[in-house]
Amino acid sequence: MQLHRLSIIGVGLLGGSIGMAVRSALSDCQIIGYGHRKETMKRAVQVGAINQGTGDLKQAVEGAELVVLCTPVGILGQMLSGMSDFLTQGAVMTDVGSTKASIVESAGRILPGGVQFVGSHPMAGSEKRGIEFARADLFQNALCITTPTQRTAPAALDRVEEFWRMLGMRTCRMTPADHDRALAEVSHLPHALAAALVTMQSPEAMELAGKGFLDTTRIAGGDGGLWRDIFLDNAPNLRAAIGKLRGQLDAFERLLEPGKAEELRRWLDEAAGKRHAVLQEKLREVTPD
Repeated sequence: MQLHRLSIIGVGLLGGSIGMAVRSALSDCQIIGYGHRKETMKRAVQVGAINQGTGDLKQAVEGAELVVLCTPVGILGQMLSGMSDFLTQGAVMTDVGSTKASIVESAGRILPGGVQFVGSHPMAGSEKRGIEFARADLFQNALCITTPTQRTAPAALDRVEEFWRMLGMRTCRMTPADHDRALAEVSHLPHALAAALVTMQSPEAMELAGKGFLDTTRIAGGDGGLWRDIFLDNAPNLRAAIGKLRGQLDAFERLLEPGKAEELRRWLDEAAGKRHAVLQEKLREVTPD
């Protein structure tokens, strides 16, 4: 892939890892990072995530062929407005946000003609946050979902997908709406459930919590502000997912009644089988024959 100047807006875990991975693949690419904290920019340069850091949006994006938005979902629209006048004609922009409908709509409304936006959601990361946790192999064998629309130029879509594949990712395509519905169920609701499981515990019960509880609730350790923005941005889909979960919990409660032991076992076995099948498929994806 030919890429001479890359702009990364927000150099934390994902932005820093993108920079490191690009530096590994394209040593001659000039990578400019944007952020408000000078110490973060200094650290990003030290670890090799960027060549240069700046707190000036104009300086960050001018001349960039590709701009990657790595800021929280709640301020993506604000960032688009702030940089739109400084983007180079022919530039392509993408993002790493966990919701897609709102950012795709905002980009279509705010960005000038001649600048293409392609929504992306690299399914990689952790509950940790910050440049100190960035690493070049974060995206290896993980899935990146792109969300083109009828307005997306094929060349821009190809370029963004080529970029993610260069970082070691597999790619697939969904509409922004389909993405947000699916992620509400497999990502956003599980995070909320982990938080609820922790919140419901008494201090006495927490003293008894073991590895299973900690494994189940690991993602509750994520940044509250970041996840608040995701939940609010995807609230309609999240409400629908809560309804589906409520149905499963009601069914589970009914299975606790006398005489339902065999049905309860089948319910549990069905879940175990479904999880095993998904796990095997994921293993085949990362270790193909």
